[in-house]
Amino acid sequence: MQRVISTRASTDEEGRVDEPMRTEFAFELPRGFVDAGGRVHRRGVMRLATARDELLPLYDARVQENPAYTTVVLLGRVITQLGELSNVDGSVVENMFASDVAFLQDFYRRINAEGHTRIAVTCPQCSHRFTADLGGGRLGES
Repeated sequence: MQRVISTRASTDEEGRVDEPMRTEFAFELPRGFVDAGGRVHRRGVMRLATARDELLPLYDARVQENPAYTTVVLLGRVITQLGELSNVDGSVVENMFASDVAFLQDFYRRINAEGHTRIAVTCPQCSHRFTADLGGGRLGES
């Protein structure tokens, strides 16, 4: 899933087509969030963060007491969908497996700092270079 700010592409001075800006990025958690009913939620959507998203956690009492909680509050603000959950907030994030939170932190960094979810990979056996999409399929799938 992707949300686009502009529905039409434009061209730059050299005639290259600029793609519309993506504001939402789909992801799939390595393990998944297990809700109170035992259902596992893996697929979700994260939107680009705003300056407000990064500033508001600083005023949160939980963050002031423990700065490590910033990640929980911030991810709770930018994850717009997770499986069939009706609401995703900090309480959902704080009950995720640590490996899923680490995945989401890296995913957040990639879409907000680098603007994409792709990484360059080199096979350790054959040295073949290729690109993988972190927002793609489950671990171990290609």
